Amino acid sequence: MENVIEERLGRLREVMRREHLAAFVFPSTDPHGSEYVPSRWEGRKWISGFDGSAGLAVVTMDAAALWTDSRYFLAAEEQLRNTEFVLMKEKVEGTPTPARWIASQLQGSASTEIGIDGMSCSTTMAEALIADLRRAGGITVRTNLDVLEEIWTDRPAVPEGEVCVHDIRYAGETRADKLRRIRAALREVHADGMLMSALDDIAWTLNLRGTDVHCNPVFVSYLLIAQDRATLFINRKKLSPQIVGELKADGVTIDDYANVARGLKKYPEYNILIDPDETNYTLYKVATAHNVIRHSSPVPAMKAVKNAAETEGFRRSMIRDGVALVRFLMWLKPAVERGGQTEITVSEHLRELRAADPMYRDLSFDTIAGYQEHGAIVHYEATPASDAMLRPVGLILIDSGAHYADGTTDITRTIALGPVTNEQRRVYTLVLKGHLQLQNLKFPYGASGTQLDAAARMAMWREGMNYLHGTGHGVGSYLNVHEGPHQIRMEWRPAPLVPGMTVTDEPGLYLSGRFGVRTENMLMVKDYMETEFGRFLEFEPLTLCPIDKTPIIASMLTDEERAWLDDYHRRVYEKLAPHLQPDECRWLEDACSPL
Repeated sequence: MENVIEERLGRLREVMRREHLAAFVFPSTDPHGSEYVPSRWEGRKWISGFDGSAGLAVVTMDAAALWTDSRYFLAAEEQLRNTEFVLMKEKVEGTPTPARWIASQLQGSASTEIGIDGMSCSTTMAEALIADLRRAGGITVRTNLDVLEEIWTDRPAVPEGEVCVHDIRYAGETRADKLRRIRAALREVHADGMLMSALDDIAWTLNLRGTDVHCNPVFVSYLLIAQDRATLFINRKKLSPQIVGELKADGVTIDDYANVARGLKKYPEYNILIDPDETNYTLYKVATAHNVIRHSSPVPAMKAVKNAAETEGFRRSMIRDGVALVRFLMWLKPAVERGGQTEITVSEHLRELRAADPMYRDLSFDTIAGYQEHGAIVHYEATPASDAMLRPVGLILIDSGAHYADGTTDITRTIALGPVTNEQRRVYTLVLKGHLQLQNLKFPYGASGTQLDAAARMAMWREGMNYLHGTGHGVGSYLNVHEGPHQIRMEWRPAPLVPGMTVTDEPGLYLSGRFGVRTENMLMVKDYMETEFGRFLEFEPLTLCPIDKTPIIASMLTDEERAWLDDYHRRVYEKLAPHLQPDECRWLEDACSPL
């Protein structure tokens, strides 16, 4: 691989030399600001070899560096080995920012201009980079060069997957009603329309789904909304005549995907809302309305609050997902004891069990199955080269999920395959305590996830331990498994938690080279009580699957924590048992017995 990366860097530097560029920056995003992107826009992966979902690569004429977060430190170190790329660990003391690193590398350089594709970075990112580089050394930024189009000779095309209708039984609201709500929200900030770039926002608004992004049921497009019309910019081949007709009836016309810039120039209203976090820099600069209103899109907050149909869909899908998980867990330990199972084979078996359900559509992300030391790699994905043979000893961490027509699931369980060490038991119990403390919180209406995050960490903080990833994220309704605007994490995220939101609860601890532990359920925010002090909220657990009791040190749990765990297991049994065979019920009864 290192020879391939060297050859790609050579081609890049030839273009940089010709264009008088001292460096080129490769973000992880696509023209739509996506977390997970179609293969066409995997430029950072292509140039560096690092395949994580988050990262930034920078290449100068004689150096290369890659920034990523703690989820990928171990994986990045492995994938960058024997290449020019130096790993830059984000939020670790001593790690320079990309701008500072670029400035240090360009000292004495004949050129003080760097390049970045303005179509593949958000307006917010581009403006911050431009400002930081100007302060760091008078470095200028060129944004009009898609260097990959020249050096990536077999670059994939824009995906052409077929678009399908998301049934109103599961959507719970018509696209016409959603468009009316969006226009009303735009009027509140004095906007006549908006450009919608985020693919999951477009899919939600139009009650459509696609297959253009791996494990994300979205389709490549833009949606330009005006006061009395809307235009969907998309490859027309992706839409059936029926869908085109239904969109037209709701005031949505079709134009070619490549015409979005021209559409922006012809936009008929006086002003337009542009979300700088979601709109790429090139299209932001194209917008020619008399007044461009820089404001967050109203759609993520709408999409995050599930209506009655979506909520019931989640509850139904959790039962079906729970049945598949029970069958998997019942099978797992005996299968490992018989021998021949690996991280990949158990992941595939779990997928097959889920796929047997008629409502199954796809995995919601690639399964993470990390045995022992691989469990310490937060976003580990087994490959034929790394695939570990499982033995009836130690811990395996399995983070998985599925898309069903009526909901999306995301669950992590850490399972003892046999004897575990006292250290593993202690770490496992600390993580469980964090999970239960967050689950059991009662909190005032309007609180943000950041204000709740410490609850999941307090037990481990007392032991001098911590994790660097977020504790919770929203989950879409047969949409992206990562959904905002709300998050539960240490870094400040002001979006409030409100009833109807889904959110995960997934604290973890990772001991490099030894093992990792994470426990995750999906939760629903709901009303708790109203008093003279205001409205208070709580969490309802949606996920239905037993938590392995084997590694728990019961004495470390409070009475409240033990009672909640026992109550949760009673609920799991009551909900799943009617859908299981007698032998499966007996297994589940034991798995859900009081601690």
